[in-house]
Amino acid sequence: MSIWNRRKAIDTAGGDAAHALKKTLSWYHLVALGVGAIVGTGIYTLTGVGAGLAGPGVMLSFLIAGAVCACAALCYAELSTMIPASGSAYTYSYVAMGEPVAWFVGWSLILEYTLVCAAVAVGWSAHAQGLFRMAGFPEILLAGPHAGGLVNLPAVIISFAVAGLLALGTKESATVNMVLVVIKITALAVFVVLCLPAFDASHFTPFMPQGFAATAGPDGVKVGVMAAASLIFFAFYGFDAVSTAAEETKNPKRDLTIGIVGSMLACTLIYMLVAAVAIGASRAEVFSKSEAPLVFILESLKHPRMAQLVALAAVVALPTVILAFMYGQSRIFFVMARDGLLPPALSRVNAKTGTPVLMTLLTGALSALLSGLLSLKDIAELANAGTLAAFIAVGLSVIILRVRDPNRPRLFSTPLWQVVAPGAILGCLYLFYSLPAKTQRYFLYAHLIGAAVYLLYGVRRSVLARAEAGKA
Repeated sequence: MSIWNRRKAIDTAGGDAAHALKKTLSWYHLVALGVGAIVGTGIYTLTGVGAGLAGPGVMLSFLIAGAVCACAALCYAELSTMIPASGSAYTYSYVAMGEPVAWFVGWSLILEYTLVCAAVAVGWSAHAQGLFRMAGFPEILLAGPHAGGLVNLPAVIISFAVAGLLALGTKESATVNMVLVVIKITALAVFVVLCLPAFDASHFTPFMPQGFAATAGPDGVKVGVMAAASLIFFAFYGFDAVSTAAEETKNPKRDLTIGIVGSMLACTLIYMLVAAVAIGASRAEVFSKSEAPLVFILESLKHPRMAQLVALAAVVALPTVILAFMYGQSRIFFVMARDGLLPPALSRVNAKTGTPVLMTLLTGALSALLSGLLSLKDIAELANAGTLAAFIAVGLSVIILRVRDPNRPRLFSTPLWQVVAPGAILGCLYLFYSLPAKTQRYFLYAHLIGAAVYLLYGVRRSVLARAEAGKA
């Protein structure tokens, strides 16, 4: 049998009972997981970066990135309820398109989740370094080699701390996540309330000073609404981490739909509101120069104490993003190992906690390594490329399964799937095109490495490959 014909059956996609995950999550855990993943570094920092690329047109960038992600979220909701197994886009691709495509999608997800964990750990470190200086940590341990230091120790510490929390158990970590999400949303609400009295509509003119399309400026950096959208996209994804929890959800039919669609809608509204209030309170060209734009705006409006509280909320709550993506990463690793594409020992579930402890700790180690040595900008851009590839695969999976298996029961059906699924694919392709050329090259290099790993190990060791050999 050709490797291109190796496909998982939908009914057995979840694996056997010996390698099953414990069902402990309800819809409110999933919504909190999604909001925790989406509302984080993006809203606290990328609002300013996006405004620097697009001016007030960053509002349109948020809308475009949100619309593309909304299409992808609806596709995820259909597939996650039809195939309630861990693995997210990797598992859906395995069912719809076969093993080689699934491997590359899984590799993209590994790229996405690991890099996001590392990126947010670096962002958290930037907010928390004052506390570490007060504790007596030397400067050489507060920055990576790119910034003249030895290692970004705060980023390493938070990576291992979140991994340890996840290893204790899914329900326990989800409960902590819910508390931190409330803190984060409260801080954003305070920002909106304090900035509304200073709102000035004239700050929205001119609306698109850099134009709509992503075009290279004098320094070679792409600017414009679409350039900002391709970066701001980093701020939106996270709902896909919810789909990795399918196997641990008590009532997938109801809870996954609420978790994925609910968290996406809630976060789109939050982003649009915060961005509009930020631009109304301060001109885009002013706050875009700050690495902490929300804090900068509050300080400029003479609210220094509340600015400190918002910054503190970021320090306390940003780990929810790391938690959500590290959770998703460990589950992708787990399922790929369960399928034999990675060493099977990685798929072992701890009898007490019901979680893949070894895989969770390995994920924490990878995040710690990257965040300790690399810069936030390089990490975030490459993470976007991996995510866009996964979203394209999900849109394709919806179309293929609709054509190949139209009569299979779908607990949630993507509305107007003939429009929504192609919309997700084309939107992601355009955003990928708008990424920096360097990021596109790095994405290619990473997947050439992935191809080598698959050809050297997975193509012969997968569960389906061994089943073929047994029949031969």
